[in-house]
Amino acid sequence: MKMERLIGILSILLQREKVTAPELAEQFEVSRRTIQRDIESLCRAGIPIATVQGAGGGISIMEGYRVDRTVLTAPEMQAILAGLRSLDSVSGTRRYAQLMEKLSAGTGGLVNGGAHMLIDLSSWYKTSLPPKIELIQGAIEQHRTIRFPYFSPKEESVRTVEPYYLLFHWSTWYVWGWCQTREDFRLFKLNRMTELSTGEPFTPRPALLPNLEPERVFPVKYQVTVRFDPTCRWRLVEEYGADRFTVEPDGRLRFTGGFPDADSVLSWVLTFGDKAELLEPEELREQLGDLIKTLAQRYRRN
Repeated sequence: MKMERLIGILSILLQREKVTAPELAEQFEVSRRTIQRDIESLCRAGIPIATVQGAGGGISIMEGYRVDRTVLTAPEMQAILAGLRSLDSVSGTRRYAQLMEKLSAGTGGLVNGGAHMLIDLSSWYKTSLPPKIELIQGAIEQHRTIRFPYFSPKEESVRTVEPYYLLFHWSTWYVWGWCQTREDFRLFKLNRMTELSTGEPFTPRPALLPNLEPERVFPVKYQVTVRFDPTCRWRLVEEYGADRFTVEPDGRLRFTGGFPDADSVLSWVLTFGDKAELLEPEELREQLGDLIKTLAQRYRRN
């Protein structure tokens, strides 16, 4: 919270000629003594701040060092606000919106109520996901390991991880960190974790950003061709785009695409019911036929 307050105070000083300690104390809901300590911290950081006591006095940045007030335009401020609001959508709080209000104090209308971009990162898992994000954020800041049972398609295991980044990608939240079991950096999906807890402190190691290219994370093993009923066009456009299928003379749609494993292909095709036919590869077509026979046997009425 102190770092957020220091940034907020600095932003106000850059936007206004002068401000008093009582004004800052009220703005950030702290004591005047706390504001004085914050000003001292800014001075030690090399910010040339001048204070004048008495009537007409106040706190200001020395004129020769003042930054142009138009360094951020209104659209840029709105973009920042949209990003901060999106973080609030994760936790269901107004923490980041309140920070933005403090950062924008004295900007003279750069941030108004007419925001035209809304980003909602909230999840169906509103009860279980926010506590995990909060715990992992704290672990990253404090350099503490996290420990959790993890459920993946290959196995169920208990992992101890040095966390470095929280990621929102492919409409899902992940944590990127050093897995002590695998002795390498790994990407873990938060929804596959249970009983998440913090562990021992660790010494941070150089952490490269993960390569999130789909071809690397989900390497293609099968190139498939599927024929769809015309009524499936909306879903193919939504999931893959209009350039991933062609229209045959009879109106049916021919789709081609890559998948990382057989289960992904079979489960995806089955979600279309009788409106999809897997044409290639032949081995998966046979597997799908066997699966359908098994399902038919399971659900056959006596």
